[in-house]
Amino acid sequence: MPSSIWWIWMILAAICIIGEVFTAGFFLLWFGIGALVAGLLAILGLGAGWQWATFVVVSGVLFAVSRKFAERFTKKQPPGIGADRFIGKRGLVLEEIDNAKNTGRIRIDKEEWRADSDTDMVIAVGSRVEVTRLDGTHMVVKTVEEESEK
Repeated sequence: MPSSIWWIWMILAAICIIGEVFTAGFFLLWFGIGALVAGLLAILGLGAGWQWATFVVVSGVLFAVSRKFAERFTKKQPPGIGADRFIGKRGLVLEEIDNAKNTGRIRIDKEEWRADSDTDMVIAVGSRVEVTRLDGTHMVVKTVEEESEK
């Protein structure tokens, strides 16, 4: 005789699987599958102990196995998202960079950014700079030596 709580497992499975669509990282999916298997055991008439044990074991095993896959997959994403992608890139000073006067603008590729000096020294217009880090909406830069032509 089927357990009368099978539908609770199925609702939990549906919530977890649908919730996975709105989250990242394959976290809820495994609990949804565990709940689905537990719901099938409830339909077959197995007791609550078997249902809970199966839910915990299936969810745990799937979660543990997926961690290796997820780590390998996420490491292949490009470093730096948003403005972080400019760290280490070189640009040209468009407006004198003077931290005391709060002035400075640089161009990297086709984008212009507010800039501060990494060393608090004034950097002249036309100088080549490299982005060392971000500070809010400002790029923090250092001057770079021009490479000699060969």
